[in-house]
Amino acid sequence: MKKTTIELESLNYAAKEELKTLRTNILFCGSDKQVIMVTSAVMGEGKSQISTRLAVSLAELKKKVLLIDMDLRKSVMVSRLKAQGIDKGLTHFLSGQGTMADVVYSTNVPKLHMIFSGPYAPNPTELLSGERFQKMLNSLKALYDYIIIDAPPLGMVVDGAIIAKSCDGAVMVLESGAVKYRLAQRVKAKLEDAGCPILGVVLNKIDRRKTGGYYGKYYGKHYGKYYGASDANAEKLHEDAKRHNLEDDIRRDLQK
Repeated sequence: MKKTTIELESLNYAAKEELKTLRTNILFCGSDKQVIMVTSAVMGEGKSQISTRLAVSLAELKKKVLLIDMDLRKSVMVSRLKAQGIDKGLTHFLSGQGTMADVVYSTNVPKLHMIFSGPYAPNPTELLSGERFQKMLNSLKALYDYIIIDAPPLGMVVDGAIIAKSCDGAVMVLESGAVKYRLAQRVKAKLEDAGCPILGVVLNKIDRRKTGGYYGKYYGKHYGKYYGASDANAEKLHEDAKRHNLEDDIRRDLQK
């Protein structure tokens, strides 16, 4: 299977302990909470860092973990982690322009695999609503102990609510003093409407520049004419996995 290396920022002792607390709380939520999305109200609250660190922390316990970057509109995962050799991602697979073997990467963190978002998509809502997305999750659940999803901010776009319908639980990341109460309540309501239990809230106290409104300006711009393939022409996920021996590769790598 494909391989990449990622770079993680160093954390102080207090941050490490808080992440361990989050990990412990997730573990005590039960084995049925396998697919967990991490979301926020607005951009810049630190959800990508939390989702990455949660995935790494679970992998450190020898759990088989897959981290999926599902922010198909404004992903920062590749650049933030300085991931090397990423040529295909989730949008390739969901649009029928790639197989699972093309998009699942093993990393230099033992037991941690990743799927990156891929190129910007002009139709993320349609891609995430398609049958191919649900089949992908169902197949991957048989291979991993935990699937951590870095989802778009629920207070900005509808994509997160669509993803939530396929998740077993959600973690909300809120920056202290940056999000108004009513907006946080709307995010909570969207998760509840999607039938996705809220497993906890991470209050992120890191000071950062306010970025409200950026998503609204960014979305709808900077998209290429990349897409065009339909789900109807896509091969079945299980056939893709068998043809490329992906399941065997994943299991072999996770046993190391």
